[in-house]
Amino acid sequence: MVQPIHMATTFAQQGVGRHKGFEYGRTGNPTRNALEECLAALEAARHCLAFASGLGAETTLMLLLNPGDHVVYMEDVYGGTFRLFDKVLKRYGLEFTGIDATDLDVVERSITDRTRMLWLESPTNPLLRVVDIDAVSEIAHSRGAMVCVDNTFATPYLQQPLHLGADVVVHSATKYIGGHSDVVGGAIMTNNDDLERQLRFHQNAVGAVPSPFDCWLLLRGVKTLALRVERQSDNAMELATALTSNKTVKRVYYPGLDSNPQRGVAAKQMRMFGGMVSFEVADEATAFRTLERLKIFALAESLGAVESLAEHPARMTHASIPAAERQRSGVGDGLIRLSVGVEDVADLIADLEQALS
Repeated sequence: MVQPIHMATTFAQQGVGRHKGFEYGRTGNPTRNALEECLAALEAARHCLAFASGLGAETTLMLLLNPGDHVVYMEDVYGGTFRLFDKVLKRYGLEFTGIDATDLDVVERSITDRTRMLWLESPTNPLLRVVDIDAVSEIAHSRGAMVCVDNTFATPYLQQPLHLGADVVVHSATKYIGGHSDVVGGAIMTNNDDLERQLRFHQNAVGAVPSPFDCWLLLRGVKTLALRVERQSDNAMELATALTSNKTVKRVYYPGLDSNPQRGVAAKQMRMFGGMVSFEVADEATAFRTLERLKIFALAESLGAVESLAEHPARMTHASIPAAERQRSGVGDGLIRLSVGVEDVADLIADLEQALS
């Protein structure tokens, strides 16, 4: 009923080159294999590769590109992803262009003869914009580019991008898949056999693999994924609705609100609208004061676990993005991002109301 933790770093062989599927812990491990099979099934994918972190997964995928290749990415992107693109991978000859991928005309114009990948988040982090994955994939494929979707916010339970035309799905498994703020992990899923073979080689060659214990913790978290995400989504919907009536709040970002311009796309490709909510207050000072007064929401980075968290993207998760770039993409100093947990929603709403008063 519970997958064992296989801690062995090396495996006895019957003869030179003769082994029963495992030789060395970095290359393969029974507990990791079980996690990869489980996550592949959740995402309705033929293949899954597990990694030590979401950024470990992203880096390994990007290593399939060559100097001079061009990547188009959704401008409203996780700060760690932007940092990887802008501060690390540019040094190796890759080129990146950030766009608003909710505008299909902009997507079409951004693709060049050297574009090899479109990198999407949907919903995005932290403004929760929703990209029409099917439409963007059709455009990208017509121009010979692959589509990668970071599905961390939606989870495989709410959205399956491979069914919507994407070539690759990436997760920070630290978040909703783990669900308990006690394990860091990442994953890549694909249906492309050739891509899987390339990724498997790089997974072993680069070595950003998770420990057997981390794999076991992620497998444990998966068992309650649907229960947690449904409760978090229900809570987030009520909380976002309540925030729209608060006079201190300038704007609420949540795909499920009728006022959200991408609500129709979200309803088409997601089961529910997810557990993340962002909102804007007047300025940074008001945001700081609100965060300091919260009692149930913890001031912390990360997201997707059973407890509710609040953070200030401009100073925390997205601090690596230059201020001008943040402002251009809409991540202002008054923005607060919430990861809504499984607590009683009335308590969560009351906590926000007292903090904003």
